[in-house]
Amino acid sequence: MIPSVLPAPAPGWTVEADVVVIGSGIAGLVAALRCRPHGRVLLVTKALLDAGSTRWAQGGIAAALAPDDTPEEHLADTLVAGVGLCDEDAVRALVTEGPDAVRGLIELGATFDSAEDGGIALTREGGHHRRRIAHAGGDATGAEISRALRAELKDSGVEVIEHALVLDLLKDAAGRAAGITLHVMGEGQPGGVGAVRARAVVLATGGLGQVFSATTNPEVSTGDGVALALRAGAEVTDLEFVQFHPTVLWLGDGATGQQPLISEAVRGEGAHLVDHAGERFMVGRHELAELAPRDVVTRGITNRMRETGASCMLLDGRHFGAAMWENRFPTILAACRHHGIDPVTEPIPVVPAAHYASGGVRTDLHGRTSVPGLYACGEVACTGVHGANRLASNSLLEGLVFATRIAAALHEDLSRTLPATHEPPPANPPEGDGPASGMPVGLLGAGARGEIQRIMSSCAGVLRGADGLERAARRLAGLGGGDAEPGVEAWEVANLHTVASAIVAAARRRQETRGSHWREDFPERADGAWRGHLVTRLAGDVLVTTYEPLEGKRS
Repeated sequence: MIPSVLPAPAPGWTVEADVVVIGSGIAGLVAALRCRPHGRVLLVTKALLDAGSTRWAQGGIAAALAPDDTPEEHLADTLVAGVGLCDEDAVRALVTEGPDAVRGLIELGATFDSAEDGGIALTREGGHHRRRIAHAGGDATGAEISRALRAELKDSGVEVIEHALVLDLLKDAAGRAAGITLHVMGEGQPGGVGAVRARAVVLATGGLGQVFSATTNPEVSTGDGVALALRAGAEVTDLEFVQFHPTVLWLGDGATGQQPLISEAVRGEGAHLVDHAGERFMVGRHELAELAPRDVVTRGITNRMRETGASCMLLDGRHFGAAMWENRFPTILAACRHHGIDPVTEPIPVVPAAHYASGGVRTDLHGRTSVPGLYACGEVACTGVHGANRLASNSLLEGLVFATRIAAALHEDLSRTLPATHEPPPANPPEGDGPASGMPVGLLGAGARGEIQRIMSSCAGVLRGADGLERAARRLAGLGGGDAEPGVEAWEVANLHTVASAIVAAARRRQETRGSHWREDFPERADGAWRGHLVTRLAGDVLVTTYEPLEGKRS
């Protein structure tokens, strides 16, 4: 069973705001800053302000900033990577508003690496036909963007609550979002379970990579926003499209948790993928070889590993020399050396690992979800930009552009919406808001986290098939209805279980190979039957997934 409400103590305190933003990556920070004209803004984040995925972003942020580049070319590359499922209007908004949005980051104090002519240094990554990736600190782009936005936040008037795990959405009598319940830890803040009453709720909770054993995502990426949205009755879309980054540092068979990422920019600067015999196996598989879209490279690596029986492939950048590694990729160099690999003198062992969710909470072009008053941006959202496979370095740009669009939409939305009633939140969910069965839904214990991750990695990872997905669905269903005590660990595991179940449901339904969804039993793309979106909702305690075809729509 999937809980429609997380079992939790009644809220012991209440805070009022006009807008509450959940998450402190690029999407959450920009949303909070841009929403300041709308009244009291409260930003809540699960750990520290800089603990999310943004600070780990190495490669950069994509935008048509070069004189020989155009938004139309950026759009074309994005549509190709999305394999027929992008919303062209959303992509057009991204690529046309992107350059000015990046310049806005610079005005806020973000410092990007400079080219010899004094302009912004740009590099290439997989799927891009132009150099359009702006980077900072060599390979520390996310950390620099996060630093600049946090500095701007400091004296902005935005209030911040750290160490706050969001639990569920509050609604008013009309079904509109009216705030959140959350659990707060730490000194100098209200503690325990409380509530924030707000006129608008913005989800910017990031990804769900911790649903797999090996991922590039930090520990906080447990799919909390997608799970909350499902429990609140919102639609989520295209969850089967989980992107596996092709080049993650191999730490040995059975490695789990957050894995060191080897940025696509390393290949963009000319590093080669080779097998253990030294053969460049991506040459001939795609016109861009190592710079093919990520799904293509991931499949190429996985296939070569299966063909040769090797546990990993190799990324060879020895020809860069020490100076380039130290200046252009200092973070990656340090991580490799920490694990006993020196890229200056030896190839880097790499494997694919879970990296990014192209699907998420369904939104329109202004971040509105199917629940009035609930908005989403960043990785938690499905704006339509990524389709079946995200183009490299479009993620930071999407968070930036669509967080700004939400702030603009709220100017109109809040002016025509009555303020939320500020009555104390109920101690228990109203009648009818619980599971359809009427039976109490329990929580899973800490041990279930590892089991969920093992199920997903073995049965719903890079390579999928009907038998494995059926086994995953059965094993996940068998985990439901535990008796763990309410608490942070149990709530996180409940979110992982919900998201894992939704991913498997969508992956079982889509009987084709497209983008980052690779079915070995349906190895071909099937536009006639499967050019469309899978939309998942929670009906009572049951996930319901339906198919929406795209006949006649642009992509």
